[in-house]
Amino acid sequence: MSYKHTIYYPAAYHEQEEKEWPLILFLHGAGERGDDLEKVKLQGLPQYLIGKEDFPFVVAYPQCPRQSYWQMPLLSEWLKEVLEQVRADKTRIYLTGISMGGYGTWHWAAARPEKFAAILPVCGGGEITRARHLAKMPIWAFHGAKDDVVPVEETLKMAKAVEAAGGHVKLTIYPNLKHDSWTETYNNPEIYDWFLEHQKEVKERP
Repeated sequence: MSYKHTIYYPAAYHEQEEKEWPLILFLHGAGERGDDLEKVKLQGLPQYLIGKEDFPFVVAYPQCPRQSYWQMPLLSEWLKEVLEQVRADKTRIYLTGISMGGYGTWHWAAARPEKFAAILPVCGGGEITRARHLAKMPIWAFHGAKDDVVPVEETLKMAKAVEAAGGHVKLTIYPNLKHDSWTETYNNPEIYDWFLEHQKEVKERP
């Protein structure tokens, strides 16, 4: 068992048959759970990609069933499936997510840090007791200071815990945003340049 998913391919993917592509994995929030993959396109990175054909990444996004939360074993199985379908550069696998998916990003990266070249959690949180596993991970975290669904402290305490473990977290706190800090984040071209600055030294087996 794994997750239903959609994969976005840029137009050039099918034209450059030998190229291995950087891969972004996107985890949605609680409102997009269910069995209709179109719902996942309502928020975040999938929404940003609508109508775009020249994005420099392949993007894969799963859908979490109703009444469920992201499960790390299922995410790992899902990633195996994706890597069988995509000509991915395994040194450039990036993880991001919003709200419930922001939590999923922190949790999955802490559970399997060897998988990801960099992570970008948006308005989520994690387990500070596992922050030491993220000490070598490039992280850029985003949150709205006025978030009334997931308090900004959830991101701040993870950043503090990672840095206490010897790591570093790049932080962007939007002073006037509430829960929707993802629209401004994914509309910012700098985040995609930042992803591409990070590459793992050794290719991991799926």
